Amino acid sequence: MNQILSSLEGMTAMFMASQQGPHTAQSIRDIIAQLRDTPMFSGKVTADEAEDLARLIEEKHGISMGLGAIVDAEDFRPWLHDAKINGDIGNFYWGRYRQLLSLQGLPKSVVDATDEVTDRVLDRLGNPKNLNPWGRRGMVVGHVQSGKTANYTGLICKAADAGYRLIVVIAGIHNNLRNQTQMRIDEGFIGRDTGRLAHANRAQRQKIIGVGTFDQREFPVSLTNTLRDFNKATATTNTSQVGQYNVPVVLVIKKNSSTLKNLLEWLKEHSVSQGTQMVQQPMLLIDDEADNASINTAYSKEEITRINGQIRELLSLFHRSCYVGYTATPFANILIDPDTDDDTFKQDLFPRHFIIGLDAPSNYFGAQKIFIDAREKHVREIEDNEDVFPIKHKIDHPVDTLPESLVDAVRAFLVARAIRNVRGQQASHASMLVNVSRFTDVQGRLRSRINDLVGRIRDAVSVDAGKGRAALSNPEIAALHRVWENEYAGLENADWATIQSRLHEVLVAARVIEVNASKRSEALDYEKGGEHGVTVIAVGGFSLSRGLTLEGLTTSYFLRNSMMYDTLMQMGRWFGYRSGYEDLCRIWIPADGVGWYAHIQEAMEDLQAQLKRMELVKATPEQFGLAVRSHPETLIVTARNKMGSGKQIPVRVGLAGRLIETTRIKNDSEQLLKNRSAAIALVDAIKADASATLVERPRGHLFKSVPIELIRDFLNIFRTDNADPLTDPRLMGDYIEARAATELKNWDVLFASAQKQDVVEPAQIGGLVMRSFDRSVGLDNLKTGTLAISGASRRVGSPGDEREGLTETEIGDAKARHIERNGKSSSGTLPPRIFIEIEGRRPLLIVRLVHPEVGDEKLKEKLPKQDVVAWGIYFPPSNVQGGTVDYVVNTIRMREMFGESEVEEEVPGDAE
Repeated sequence: MNQILSSLEGMTAMFMASQQGPHTAQSIRDIIAQLRDTPMFSGKVTADEAEDLARLIEEKHGISMGLGAIVDAEDFRPWLHDAKINGDIGNFYWGRYRQLLSLQGLPKSVVDATDEVTDRVLDRLGNPKNLNPWGRRGMVVGHVQSGKTANYTGLICKAADAGYRLIVVIAGIHNNLRNQTQMRIDEGFIGRDTGRLAHANRAQRQKIIGVGTFDQREFPVSLTNTLRDFNKATATTNTSQVGQYNVPVVLVIKKNSSTLKNLLEWLKEHSVSQGTQMVQQPMLLIDDEADNASINTAYSKEEITRINGQIRELLSLFHRSCYVGYTATPFANILIDPDTDDDTFKQDLFPRHFIIGLDAPSNYFGAQKIFIDAREKHVREIEDNEDVFPIKHKIDHPVDTLPESLVDAVRAFLVARAIRNVRGQQASHASMLVNVSRFTDVQGRLRSRINDLVGRIRDAVSVDAGKGRAALSNPEIAALHRVWENEYAGLENADWATIQSRLHEVLVAARVIEVNASKRSEALDYEKGGEHGVTVIAVGGFSLSRGLTLEGLTTSYFLRNSMMYDTLMQMGRWFGYRSGYEDLCRIWIPADGVGWYAHIQEAMEDLQAQLKRMELVKATPEQFGLAVRSHPETLIVTARNKMGSGKQIPVRVGLAGRLIETTRIKNDSEQLLKNRSAAIALVDAIKADASATLVERPRGHLFKSVPIELIRDFLNIFRTDNADPLTDPRLMGDYIEARAATELKNWDVLFASAQKQDVVEPAQIGGLVMRSFDRSVGLDNLKTGTLAISGASRRVGSPGDEREGLTETEIGDAKARHIERNGKSSSGTLPPRIFIEIEGRRPLLIVRLVHPEVGDEKLKEKLPKQDVVAWGIYFPPSNVQGGTVDYVVNTIRMREMFGESEVEEEVPGDAE
């Protein structure tokens, strides 16, 4: 942007700040129009430039961020307000960091919200001026790639201003994540490049970065640097005792038992008081990715896992300590037993004092936008991998060729990078993620094939890209043009002639690297780009699945089979912020994965909504933990509660306010016929019951006020797949019985019929005409005899089903309540739960016919000859005391259903 436009942007921002109230798109344009008429800008800014500037300002200043929700322990006593009034807290470290956030382009509204949220967290930590012993345990729940590091960097700054002397950040289980976090802390808190400080050359030692450029008076001491983790010998060569430093001491360490052992020994040798054998200085411990490796996964409380025990021992060394776990997938943490205690290791890490849910800024590029609101725009389904690169493969799987979908994904990345360069984003980074295997050797072979592909494209572009339209005779350039037509034609700054002219600079800069635990791995060093942004295709597995940020991530190719909520969400490195290139972002993923991410988004949204509800009723973290434990999806949200030696795990299940569907049915002709007979018997019984009334609806035949006994009979006969615990007739029967007397006494039953008109002879169930619903089923499941719904939605039912049985008044009131509490969503969509959770509504059973479909012609013969009966139940909210049931889940069966948890190694030295 030239100087005139920069000045106009600055003036516009000043005018916006001086006026009260939020600004609209039109008000921003009105201000720019007024300023263009002033002598300073008159005739110097074109209409097109003014419009581009307006869009830029909208993007920067139209961003907002809520303050989230807080669940506090009963003993919470705020101290921060009084400390500020009494002048007990400085503003040196936070003041520098706030300046840096503003300089980096964060809107004032987001900086202000970060200020408020970090104050809320700090207020729930112990007051470092309070010399009595205390310990605090808390958790901050963010969104994947939404800025948790920025949040806890702000908290570190404020904790240092308040008087905390030792700050420990545990930053993931891999070196590359620890190094990346150290760089962020260097920039946001320390103010110097610790990697340079580690060199002997004095001329290099004073590289001032980040906050250090604003004020250089009180640099914190870092006992780790971007080159090395904590080392006892290095730490001891400095002033050995923490108490002898007159500035805060910070360590960024890897979540590794050897590192934690060294730190514990160093503190015991140099900093504990001789009288108490404890450290006197207040300590803040921030556990990044707190649900990974910090959880006590052993089944026996006595068998404490090593890292969990070491973290607890570290906390117990201090008279005054705080533990704050940061995570986007908090299920495992909430499932910690809050009563776990141990003479040696003290209390476990359950967040007993506070849980804070962070709101993402309005420009967050998350699962709601990608997989629900704009799925057709951003998501491409992988359908061609099985013959070349099956999801399940062995450690020695050859990579002789690439799936064509992966080849197109690479082409799309290169074209998107060219478009970004045309848009003036040459100095910004651009990354592509390829995550298809857990094995480092397979990743290495894959990296070589992709590198060969990029080399062929580079050669083609070098020879022919300068030949104008004639270049399209080159097959490689023609393939790039085809991908451009399919993905980007018609976008701003994306005409083909211009893109073709910029391809050479993209290919010259493009690198293909491995990011894993092998010796071949390369660091994701984005500083190497200098004035030009880095263009990189990163091939990896576990290292790309947690915490690591790929700058400017534009294209993702993801082919994994884990169905654990926490694993899948953490693998979603594509979430985050995509200012100026969101329209270019593409994700290649199997159809099943699309459905799972949409489903997980609903579960995460429900978790945040539950936090807000429990904040309103002043619930405690223990009560919140109990609520999550009763949630049926705790069976699958995390692998932490199911790994072991095949033992049975008791799980308390509550289905209130939930939808349960038969997404898995055994492909057994005899049982499928029994299920159809059960549906026919249900229709006949309802028609014979005088209390039930029939209402014809656009979606099918709705019977109101159906007695519970008829529902019981239907569910007792109907069978799904044994591996699906939530549709087990025992579980369903026990749960319905627990609420039968009042809340589930009378039901609404919809026999759904599809709206399609191409069914010549729709089926009849008990005399009711019902058109079937087309649904895709998974190939692997079909091979093993199960009809499992796959496809984008992974739903038996259809959007809007939850409104059946409600009056227009009830629907309108639910909408109004939701908008009043949360405002209108940018997409205009409403979460189904607001209709499911209407107090006093009847339970709703929906019975439908499903026509299974499969893409593989060879497997079509395995499909049933008749349409399959399936059902879904919407359970209303409950006021019944004890409206839950205990259910025992076999861990082996859970693995069969939902896949293995991601592990760092499968074969020593070979699996990442």
